Amino acid sequence: MTKAEVIVAIADKTGVDKASVSTTIESFFEIVKDTLAKGDAVYVRGFGSFVNKHRAAKKARNISAKTTVMVPAHSVPGFKPSKEFTEQVKASVK
Repeated sequence: MTKAEVIVAIADKTGVDKASVSTTIESFFEIVKDTLAKGDAVYVRGFGSFVNKHRAAKKARNISAKTTVMVPAHSVPGFKPSKEFTEQVKASVK
């Protein structure tokens, strides 16, 4: 499902026009990105948590150049689904 399909589905389900839904979705994404960039997490009860996962510094190999480089410690965004979310997906039939 694409973002455009999500917008149409929400608009159909709620009766709100697509432009308003699109603005709301885009605002949500911006808030999540800005919050994670500041180092904080976003918790949505019943859905999940958007968190920063910290990666330690490590040695990596460039196979084609046959060199070793140091990759510095850094953070990557992650999502941890809630228990309810996980249970719903597990119970779904394919």
